[in-house]
Amino acid sequence: MAACAAQSIALVGAFANTESSKLSSCASSVNGVRIAAAPRPAVVSHASSAPRANLYSDAKYDLNNYKFAPIKESIVAREMTRRYMTDMITHADTDVVVVGAGSAGLCCAYELSKNPNVKVAIVEQSVSPGGGAWLGGQLFSAMVVRKPAHRFLDELEVAYDEMEDYVVIKHAALFTSTVMSKLLARPNVKLFNAVAAEDLIIKNGRVGGVVTNWALVAQNHNTQSCMDPNVMEAKVVVSSCGHDGPFGATGVKRLRSVGMIESVPGMKCLDMNAAEDAIVRHTREVVPGMIVTGMEVAEIDGSPRMGPTFGAMMVSGQKAAHLALKALGLPNEIDGNYLSGVHPELVLASADDETSAAA
Repeated sequence: MAACAAQSIALVGAFANTESSKLSSCASSVNGVRIAAAPRPAVVSHASSAPRANLYSDAKYDLNNYKFAPIKESIVAREMTRRYMTDMITHADTDVVVVGAGSAGLCCAYELSKNPNVKVAIVEQSVSPGGGAWLGGQLFSAMVVRKPAHRFLDELEVAYDEMEDYVVIKHAALFTSTVMSKLLARPNVKLFNAVAAEDLIIKNGRVGGVVTNWALVAQNHNTQSCMDPNVMEAKVVVSSCGHDGPFGATGVKRLRSVGMIESVPGMKCLDMNAAEDAIVRHTREVVPGMIVTGMEVAEIDGSPRMGPTFGAMMVSGQKAAHLALKALGLPNEIDGNYLSGVHPELVLASADDETSAAA
């Protein structure tokens, strides 16, 4: 299976009052070295407050006589409904929408979420995010990542076997589950899976958000009467819809249909060495308000496909995130002001490392 981004559109926005101390990591792979963030106060988490070794020492955690605490069914319904509706209200008008939770979309959202003042909404048509990044090529397990993209794996703390010019993760799911768990744990991120981006909001020649609907509804418009959608306004839309397919490349195909771009020639035949460099190089804002990342870049540019190698998806996603930060007027690596503007504590940590090394 070729490396591909997920097939939907996601919104990313800004969380105005979220404390940066709530984020588990601010270290970045962009500058080539892992930088340890300054120590931060521990966040109280009832789910993980007790040491794992004490799990079975709790008399109530008896596998031979296990009893759950009682609950009313209506409480479960209210908890799910209230939280989801709150998320929908929060992200109805947001900063950035990332459409598609494949490897490129997830890496984009992860990079954006490092700034606690950026609210991130991810729209994914599938129930299960991750796109084609749960497996390597031809449904095999291992994931190959060409250097220097392995630095991003170091940041995520994903283990790999190192070769001279590439690394191999023993199962692709290790990467996908890790980036997803770190991303979704952050308070400024919401994943709307089983939600399709049916269209774009375009005003005065600028993309201003996405039109959304339940994925099952979007797939059945021909079998039912009119089922109107919902919307998410955004300052920036990141389209990570993957290569062509039922939901693939939908962002750029819609731009073509409304005349904002001339053509979508589709990706060319496989050439790993040419493809990955081209996808990262051509990750860009294709029209005002919309950035394209991942395999959708190959579709719009007619670049070669790369097949079962995933580094370009990760780095293209990172680049898209910094292009979005630039569009939002925030510090970013494209302008070279990322560390000093967003994470000043990392500059101090870097300086400490250099002092220690010199000693």
